[in-house]
Amino acid sequence: MGSAHFASLLFCLSVFTGGAMAGNQNGTGNLTRPAEVRIGALFTFDSVIGKAVKPAIEFAVADVNADPSILQGTKLSILMQDTNCSGFVGTIEALQLLAKDVVAVLGPQSSAVAHVISHAVNELHVPLISFAATDPTLSSLEYPYFVRATQSDYYQMGAIASIISQYQWKQVIAIYVDDDYGRGGITALGDALAKSKCKIAYKAKLPPGSAMSTVNEMESRVYVIHVNPDSGLNVFSAAKSLGMMSSGYVWIATDWLSAMIDSTMHVNPDVIELTQGVLVLRQHVADSEIKHAFLSKWNNLSRKGSSYSMHAYDSVWLVAHAVERFLRDGNAISFSADPNLQGTKGSSLQLDSLMIFNNGDKLLDKVWSANFTGVSGPVQFTLDRNLVHPAYDILNIGGTGLRTIGYWSNSSGLSVVAPENLSSSVVNSSVNNVQLHSVIWPGQTSEKPRGWVFSYHGKQMRIGVPLRTSYKEFVMQDNGPDGVKGFAIDVFKAAISLLPYPVSYKFVLFGDGLKNPSYSELVQKVSENYFDAAIGDIAIVTNRTRLVDFTQPYIESGLIIVAPAREIESNAWAFLKPFTFQMWCVLGVIFLFVGAVVWILEHRTNTEFRGPPRQQIMTVCWFSFSTMFFAHRENTVSALGRFVLLIWLFAVLIINSSYTASLTSLLTVQELTSGIQGLDSLISSSSAIGYQVGSFSKNYLVDELNIAKSRLVPLNSPSDYARALELGSGNGGVAAIIDELPYVEIFLSKYCKFKTVGQVFTKSGWGFAFPRDSPLAEDLSTAILTLSENGNLQRIHDEWLSGTECGSDNNGAGSNSLSLSSFWGLFLICGLACLLALVIFFLRIFCQYSRYSSQVEVQFPEPQILNRPARLTTIKSLISFVDKKEEEVKNALKRKPNDSQHPSSTGSTEEHRFCVSAFKAMTTQLRNWTSLKHGMRIWQVK
Repeated sequence: MGSAHFASLLFCLSVFTGGAMAGNQNGTGNLTRPAEVRIGALFTFDSVIGKAVKPAIEFAVADVNADPSILQGTKLSILMQDTNCSGFVGTIEALQLLAKDVVAVLGPQSSAVAHVISHAVNELHVPLISFAATDPTLSSLEYPYFVRATQSDYYQMGAIASIISQYQWKQVIAIYVDDDYGRGGITALGDALAKSKCKIAYKAKLPPGSAMSTVNEMESRVYVIHVNPDSGLNVFSAAKSLGMMSSGYVWIATDWLSAMIDSTMHVNPDVIELTQGVLVLRQHVADSEIKHAFLSKWNNLSRKGSSYSMHAYDSVWLVAHAVERFLRDGNAISFSADPNLQGTKGSSLQLDSLMIFNNGDKLLDKVWSANFTGVSGPVQFTLDRNLVHPAYDILNIGGTGLRTIGYWSNSSGLSVVAPENLSSSVVNSSVNNVQLHSVIWPGQTSEKPRGWVFSYHGKQMRIGVPLRTSYKEFVMQDNGPDGVKGFAIDVFKAAISLLPYPVSYKFVLFGDGLKNPSYSELVQKVSENYFDAAIGDIAIVTNRTRLVDFTQPYIESGLIIVAPAREIESNAWAFLKPFTFQMWCVLGVIFLFVGAVVWILEHRTNTEFRGPPRQQIMTVCWFSFSTMFFAHRENTVSALGRFVLLIWLFAVLIINSSYTASLTSLLTVQELTSGIQGLDSLISSSSAIGYQVGSFSKNYLVDELNIAKSRLVPLNSPSDYARALELGSGNGGVAAIIDELPYVEIFLSKYCKFKTVGQVFTKSGWGFAFPRDSPLAEDLSTAILTLSENGNLQRIHDEWLSGTECGSDNNGAGSNSLSLSSFWGLFLICGLACLLALVIFFLRIFCQYSRYSSQVEVQFPEPQILNRPARLTTIKSLISFVDKKEEEVKNALKRKPNDSQHPSSTGSTEEHRFCVSAFKAMTTQLRNWTSLKHGMRIWQVK
């Protein structure tokens, strides 16, 4: 076979010169339409794709020549060359086509051959239109004359990544053919998976055999098969022989499998039996009349049309449309010698005979600007030189054939509706909530596979456990079979027992036994795969989550401050401590204010609020402060007075209750002796701070709170805590300790002389560490949630951590005195009620005074005193009116003017005139509202 190929190569080289010269003679200077336009086709005749595309190309050429609306008077002829599944032969065949003055080449089907030929067509300016080369690395930027007339695997791998993300699998194993097609596709798959936070766990190259045995030992059970249709079934044969087509496995095949199944009229039952439960992708072709007409012709040949045959059919029409517009614009088909090959003259290969298509760039522009509807759908290219609207059918092989479970398109993602039937509103509303139709998975099960299995190749997991020297309730060394025990160990074992698969493990102690180990170093060992996991009291913090994956927290944690405290010693002035000094002052003022308001409201109607000035002052003071004990003897009779008193008594009730509660708390709880009131005061001070050896608290204090390292004192055990706190910061100890809440709770249960200060100022928890993307972390998280829901987690907690030797009142630092800020809302309500009552009261006074003064002074006019200002007379009159009893004013208003006795009519004329003048002056003054307001202010001051 090699000799024959070499002979054909020599024959190809021998005809270069003749073919090139013929092209020049036909095309030079002739602007009329040529009688014939030749295009080439390059593919493997005896392959699955070749058998599908050869008749499709022949149909297309015949249809173009039969259509009078295109290539008018010009015949389209096709020259086909068989690449025979060889990159070398494919290159030779391509050179033979290029030597025959073809204006375009269809194919090749192999991406590897396309890479080589693209360099040749770039040099000779001949468009290379491939209907099957899907390698994403065949870029039009690198190969400008390469035209992909099918979908790139870049989109196919995006569809596979969407499926994997839909079913929430995190790792896949890629099985691929080791050539440009396989490597380029799998690289695109890795990039697409990375966007969904998934990854390829292992890449297995064909041929199968040993490779299949290797992948069967991997944890992942999701396989993506990207191979050639001619050899792909060998993968499933090897997988079935190894028992890898049973339940729990997931197989996703790219469109090679659908192309193979679609290449025959009747589905091969052996193929279907071999691929039961497999998910398959197929390039989506929308239903249309053109498609049905093409398939009807195809069925007459007892064949089924695959997507590749449709793209090959459309490729011929793509060239025909481009040549038609090329000739219509007056361009000539001509060839000329390549100056880059002139230096090879005299060589036995005769490479200088290869000719350049002079107007190949113009024909290429017509190809890129094509816009028509073909059998496969719209034939139009985007700005990045790919076909528009890339989409795929998602198929499931089950029973005796394939069924569609959904679709994927670049614009809408996954959907159960065909992309051409999706409206924009449906896409926007459902793109994030897609559910594919049900799938029959390998093993004839409808339950979604977990996608991975626990497998350490028969070896036990090495689980790192911190060798603690303090707080051993969480983890401690033991002489039992496990070698360790404690709260964390029991939680882990209980969670492992809930997993649906067995896990073999052994505990490995980490630490020297002299001090608590560094938990950050333990996590680092997991990330380096020295340990397969780490369990214990491991805090989940940001720096550690960058290295490993943690399970769901099994106990809440966080940093909190511990400080020394003492019992409060009672003294003679202890009763003043519930309220601050400011609060006491405001209370005194508001008591007097409320008493004065009630006195104003009750003075005119209540005899208990009348009398000599000294008596009234005493009444106000007594009434004010007696309300605090609900012991006032004066009764309120006015509606406004009762309204104010009701609100005030409610306020007094709250004040009394708060005082009693605060005094009780101050006399029974402890107070801090270090002066530390919270995190801010601890940071601003220069006192020493203790922390637990091995804890993350040191890094947090230095990096996050910017506390100097010189202030930090490492402590190892609860006894060290107590000794350091008792000594204090100035005597070689510490003013406070910052540690995680579970440790602090155990410490305070044994040492009752210390208190927590403030609240927990970091929110975190403890979990188990696993390597990144370990599925075991996710399953254990679910198991921990189950333990929490069924109460077993609390039972384990109570078994190890519920013991205490101190009272239950050990709940934080001493209480502070109540300040004004706790009651300002209450005082505001009382003040507003008093002001409202006073406004209503004085409005009534002004109305009564206006009526009273008009009536009384008509009846009893007084002579005007010339040396007294009228304003003072009005103020004095108003004050006198306010001091009158309510009953007296009402009786005076009930009298009529003719009921009273008037002065004798026999009076002298001078006396009458004096009375009239006095009456007018008084009326004028009463109408002077400015004088009246000024008088009220003077009265209020008095």
